[in-house]
Amino acid sequence: MVSMQSRLQLRLCVLATSLGLFLCSFAADGQNGTSSRGRKYKLPPPTARITVTILRDVNGKPIENAAVIFHPIAGEVSKGNMELKTNEDGKTVIDVLPIGDTVRLQIIAKGFQTYGEDFKIDKSEMAREIRLKRPGEQYSVYKNHPEASDGGKSPDADKPADPSGGTAPAPGAKDKPATQPEAQPSQPQATPK
Repeated sequence: MVSMQSRLQLRLCVLATSLGLFLCSFAADGQNGTSSRGRKYKLPPPTARITVTILRDVNGKPIENAAVIFHPIAGEVSKGNMELKTNEDGKTVIDVLPIGDTVRLQIIAKGFQTYGEDFKIDKSEMAREIRLKRPGEQYSVYKNHPEASDGGKSPDADKPADPSGGTAPAPGAKDKPATQPEAQPSQPQATPK
């Protein structure tokens, strides 16, 4: 009787083991299959490696610790910014911007003019060399700017210029002598005693 019981136990053990293996393989197949639940992994877009070098315009020496700011833009909307600083060679490298994006690059360095430009990232390796100038004279609306456009004409702009440097007299004023008011002394005159 003992031998029959042990055979029965052996058969039950083999049956339970085979059933367990079948269920484990079924569960593992369910994990590998394509299901519509859960998150789908999406590969990030390919990125570009952009090297920016900042130099002085006058002598070509590097500018250390200049702020290099990248503003990725989508249409008219900015998608944030990333700011990096230049090293002692005036260089900085960024490699997280996707290829195909448009970026606004802004450079700020103490003692130099601020620089800005928009460009499209179209290659996997890009390099920019930017030469910064010292600040120039401030623009004043009170000074005469011959290089300015005709958008802000002065009232005398329509009158023909006089060769002596002034404006030409109005038509019909040629016959009349020009009268100037007497000059007032700038300081009181001393009276003799």
